[in-house]
Amino acid sequence: MPLTEYQPGQAFPGVIGRTFDVSKPAWPAPNRAKAGAPNVLFIVLDDTGFGHLGCYGSPIKTPNLDALAADGLRYTNMHTTALCSPSRSCMVTGRNHHSNAMSCITEGSTGYPGGNGYMPFENGMLSEILQQQGYNTYAIGKWHLTPSEATSAAGPYDRWPLGRGFERYYGFLGGDTHQYYPELVRDNSQTEPEKTPEEGYHLTPDLVEKAKAMIADAKQVAPEKPFFMYFCTGAQHAPHHVPQEWADKYKGQFDDGWDAYREKVFARQKELGVIPKNTTLSRHDPDVQDWGKLPADERRLYARMMEVFAGFLEHTDHYIGELIAFLKELGEYENTLIMVISDNGASAEGGPHGSVNENKFFNNVPDDLKQNLAAIDDIGGPKYFNHYPWGWTHAGNTPFRRWKRETYRGGVSDPFMVCWPKGIKAKGEIRTQFAHAIDMVPTVLDALGVEPPTQIRGVTQSPIQGFSLKSSFDNAKAEALHVTQYFEMFGHRSLYHDGWRAVCPWPGTSFVESGKEFGAPIDYDKLTDLDAHGWELYNLKDDCAETANLADKERDRLIAMIGMWYVEAGKYDVLPIDSRGTLRLGEPRPQIAEDRKSYVYYPGTQVVPTNAAPRLLNVPHSISVHATAPKGAEGCLFSMGGNDGGFALYVQGGKLTYGYNYVAEQHFKVQSDSAIPDGDHIFSFEFTPTGKPDVAKGKGVPANIKLLVDGKPVGAGDLPVTIPLSLGLSAGVCVGSDSGSPVMTDYMPPFAFTGTVKKVLVDVTGQRLEDKEEAMKAYLKTAMARQ
Repeated sequence: MPLTEYQPGQAFPGVIGRTFDVSKPAWPAPNRAKAGAPNVLFIVLDDTGFGHLGCYGSPIKTPNLDALAADGLRYTNMHTTALCSPSRSCMVTGRNHHSNAMSCITEGSTGYPGGNGYMPFENGMLSEILQQQGYNTYAIGKWHLTPSEATSAAGPYDRWPLGRGFERYYGFLGGDTHQYYPELVRDNSQTEPEKTPEEGYHLTPDLVEKAKAMIADAKQVAPEKPFFMYFCTGAQHAPHHVPQEWADKYKGQFDDGWDAYREKVFARQKELGVIPKNTTLSRHDPDVQDWGKLPADERRLYARMMEVFAGFLEHTDHYIGELIAFLKELGEYENTLIMVISDNGASAEGGPHGSVNENKFFNNVPDDLKQNLAAIDDIGGPKYFNHYPWGWTHAGNTPFRRWKRETYRGGVSDPFMVCWPKGIKAKGEIRTQFAHAIDMVPTVLDALGVEPPTQIRGVTQSPIQGFSLKSSFDNAKAEALHVTQYFEMFGHRSLYHDGWRAVCPWPGTSFVESGKEFGAPIDYDKLTDLDAHGWELYNLKDDCAETANLADKERDRLIAMIGMWYVEAGKYDVLPIDSRGTLRLGEPRPQIAEDRKSYVYYPGTQVVPTNAAPRLLNVPHSISVHATAPKGAEGCLFSMGGNDGGFALYVQGGKLTYGYNYVAEQHFKVQSDSAIPDGDHIFSFEFTPTGKPDVAKGKGVPANIKLLVDGKPVGAGDLPVTIPLSLGLSAGVCVGSDSGSPVMTDYMPPFAFTGTVKKVLVDVTGQRLEDKEEAMKAYLKTAMARQ
């Protein structure tokens, strides 16, 4: 006999009598999706340019992504925001990045409505909408949508994936991660990889395995229940990590350089039809070195960096192929609406010469060519946090100019594919309608026949700002509904309107031509001058690569579009314009706990992210570890950072050791004069600045390090230079070990302390530890009495 069910808000349809035999039951209806509702899969690549995928003209092999394009549609006019967190906020909400309070990455948030990093709950995510429609909802991989100061175990968790409508999560919360030693979170708790790099661990296959398991978990119970999966690789963001055999597939293929790559890809793009036949290739960028004039060693290094990137991308494609094959095995592929996109253009964070440590970029540290050459055989492995040079960045964005962080098309134009075999008749076709990441959510809702909700969990919803692309699915000539779109990133501004683009580049058309570097401040007077003289204008119908500036010929149109940009800026909370670049990373932000001068940490706890940890850069501080040391003790007592930069207090060879990693360029060690004593003691170091920082040149304060046991000095040494701005996007406080990639090169992680760590005190008062010797003894006496 069928059960009687009723929906929320309906009156109880059963009968309640005095006893069971005269009553009739009715049940709240389960939240079931519409019959035949498709699954939805977003595949978000990182830092992948318009000219990187095979189906967009690249020589890099991406057969599985190419197959999705052949079974669906390639859009050639899709746009993002030029940076990861902002773009991702658009993809999952259908609102502009400033409307999402995401003007920058979360680590670069500012105290204004358009950029504070706290995505408003009135901007509901697709996960929250589809969960109400009876979908399972999963997030896998990169998140980078939680305020950086809210990523610790203290939360709050309301802007973690599970707080925004995802039922399950496995990935990393920050902007990038080590592919061999990732900072993993499962749901709301940190977790460790199940294997080591030596055992074959790599993040991408791990993410795919977890994605398959989540889908299978639910499908074996409820085969008809659809899912929404937000699958975001760490690839192709730096570090470019891939097993050597994948990189070696491309040996010699990039020896002719980045300009040759651009020419080949440009020709292939015309053959494929992903750019118009009348397109002119954008110029060789003035900030990019002339390949033909480079010394042989540099060409060899740069070619290898691109081989590693190419292998990394093919490796990523391979495992995406495994996920797609799994959907086919389950019989789910035909009715899965798949969207593939990148979050911005190719990344220039490797600098003009490439880098073996991307963290140098975030600290204004210039790269050292000699160091990079010495690392050539290990690039792609776990030892380095590597990134390629600007020449390959520019090549990856062929045919466009410039790159990530800038709003020329090289920064904001991305590959975008839609595949839904059951729902789209067209196969292998190209679509040219203007589109933006804010169009993804309304397109999905339109395809599913779901109206945007007026409220989610009691919060009234704001209007979705994007436009549906569904009308273009089976009609290549469908009218483009998205007519106007503003862009702004780090003061670099542009506006699209009905086939035209107005661009105001900052600091200029290139660093060389402007005489300024990334992060140069715009003051009020400069902005006024820029608006009068700094805007360019392009007719994309004739010039999709922005090569012919029509600002002088179409002055009235340009003035109108500048005014339109300001209208859009007012509408979407874009102001104030902030061009400060990496300097935004060091800006103080409100914390869940009040600022204090001392912090206590405990063993067996989760890593405390940098933005929720004490601010130790460029200030005097001390760290004291209360531990019981057995005879022959070894291991890490306290660490903060990874192989891209940081420091650690550890015991090695019986001696108390302070290790400092200056952005992987220099490693400094200070050791005690003699072996540490056995038993219960307080092991400490004191960091005392001995000069001033020069942040613009990538130098923090020089400092003196003093090692102490129970308040008595046991060793000392000097640090000639320290990190000025950031220990790394994924650095954090770790007690009793050095989890993840190791800070120092003279031990292997996790290098757990073989004794027992009881407690750690981090002190930023600047008071000398020797002045606390008696207090330490009293503390020890009390602590031992409690045991």
